[in-house]
Amino acid sequence: MNGRGHLMILALCLAWLTADVPCLAEPCKSGYQRVGKVCKDHDECSEDGFCGENANCTNTEGSYNCTCHKGFRTQIGVHFKADSVESRNTKCVNVIGSYKCTCDDGFEPSTGAERIGHEGICEDFNECREDGFCGENANCTNTEGSHYCTCHKGFRTKNGVNFKADSGEMCLDYNECSEDGFCGENANCTNTEGSHYCTCHKGFRTKNGVNFKADSGEMCLGIPLLIIFKHLIHCKLEFVVFQAVKGNYTCVYWEAKVGNGSWSERDCVLVQSNATHTMCSCKHLSSFAVLMSLYDIKLKLITWVGLSLSMLCLFFCILTFSLIRSIQSTRNTIHLHLCISLFIAHFIFLVGISATDNKTGCAVVAGLLQFFYLAALCWMCMEGVHLFRMVVLVFNNTIKRLYMMSGGYGIPALIVAISALSNAKGYGTERVCWLNLEDGFIWSFFGPVCIIIMVNVFFFLITVWKLAQKFSSLNPDLDKLRKIKAFTITAVAQLCVLGIMWIFGCFQFDDNTLAMSYLFTIFSSLQGALVFLMHCLLSKQVREEYVKIIERVCVPKKKYSEFSSNQSSNSKSQV
Repeated sequence: MNGRGHLMILALCLAWLTADVPCLAEPCKSGYQRVGKVCKDHDECSEDGFCGENANCTNTEGSYNCTCHKGFRTQIGVHFKADSVESRNTKCVNVIGSYKCTCDDGFEPSTGAERIGHEGICEDFNECREDGFCGENANCTNTEGSHYCTCHKGFRTKNGVNFKADSGEMCLDYNECSEDGFCGENANCTNTEGSHYCTCHKGFRTKNGVNFKADSGEMCLGIPLLIIFKHLIHCKLEFVVFQAVKGNYTCVYWEAKVGNGSWSERDCVLVQSNATHTMCSCKHLSSFAVLMSLYDIKLKLITWVGLSLSMLCLFFCILTFSLIRSIQSTRNTIHLHLCISLFIAHFIFLVGISATDNKTGCAVVAGLLQFFYLAALCWMCMEGVHLFRMVVLVFNNTIKRLYMMSGGYGIPALIVAISALSNAKGYGTERVCWLNLEDGFIWSFFGPVCIIIMVNVFFFLITVWKLAQKFSSLNPDLDKLRKIKAFTITAVAQLCVLGIMWIFGCFQFDDNTLAMSYLFTIFSSLQGALVFLMHCLLSKQVREEYVKIIERVCVPKKKYSEFSSNQSSNSKSQV
């Protein structure tokens, strides 16, 4: 080739060099693409979403940059390339000028292709959608990127744990009957494929009389079933110790209902009971118990009815002694305060005897009961002293009011004050608002009661003896029957009013004195009625006042005309 040809080739090479085009048709650099015979810049940003979501693409000469939208950033906080993005649950491999992504195990591309592109994501692959994926007698449970298999009830694997379908484990029948006593006493266990059933021994049966499963709660019983409960000498419930006491025992079982339940006596009877054991006969099995009533229901009913009647009678007595002036005297003043004390004591008893929730309030109730019952006894003693003065001391029937108030209310207040100062914790118990039976504190009440009763009996005997002498001297020819009648009425009135009923209260410390409890409850409940009967209804003067009051209220006043009155006067004058 001549020199001119070489110069032309050199000129072409210089032209290509100035146009940034590689010489001799070499391949274009990264970021360029060949257009004809020339390599030009490739605008990667012309492709939508080239940088992915939440990013902007900026083209540069031979390259590009990706920047995040406002509020987004990369992990390293710098610009990035589109082929560096790796989605969740994917494996991304970078190659020269591009990349490729595959899903992790347990995931599949959302597009259904083998690989995912810019717009594809890896979704969880639900292995459990294939029938029988875990094999027979097993359930498949899908999880995020995985799964696990569980055996049906009555089946288990060798290891007894959950497994995966590709682990080679299988669910095999589990022989429940291999465990001793699996069906309970008096029953045989028979294994079946994936289950079992229990049958009762000869002479036993279930409540329904059919086969059952061990976890059904059924049991094989003989008919009837005898259940013996052993009493506990001391049992602790809610940190309160109860000693074994005499009570009413009832055989019951827990009858479950929808939402609730209750104790029932159906098909359960009490066979026998002694100090240590109670035997029950039941025709079924459930949650059994022996219920003991700490309080006699009949005794409680007598108390409430009797005290209510007593309060009503005492109310009439208070109205009688305070409003009828013609009968007011020293003796009736004593009766008035006696009735007031008993009325308040009965009212506090009915309202507050069981109010044990508030310890302070319960102690106050116990103190008030002690005070007013002692006040009633003192007023009873005051009447005995007054009767003694009337009969023995030439029928002197006057006592100064200051002396009466001091004896009727001062002595009880002094006793309660001394008792409270010596043992303030003795007022109120866990069961009732009364004096504590421990350490003999109850005798702060029964001690004065016994003394007052003995004083009353002393005055009563002297009074009756003196009355007998006076009846003999004043009325020597008095019929014996009339004497017996007078003595009987006087004795009954004195015994009832002077508190002979409190003697029965002293014998209630023993568990075997139920009869004494009934006598004490009946007498104390009818105390108001006896006071009303003896001092109001049997008093001629009081009855006459009642008749006058009834006539004023019920009988209308007679109206006389002037003519009739004149005519009657004329007829009398003629006679």
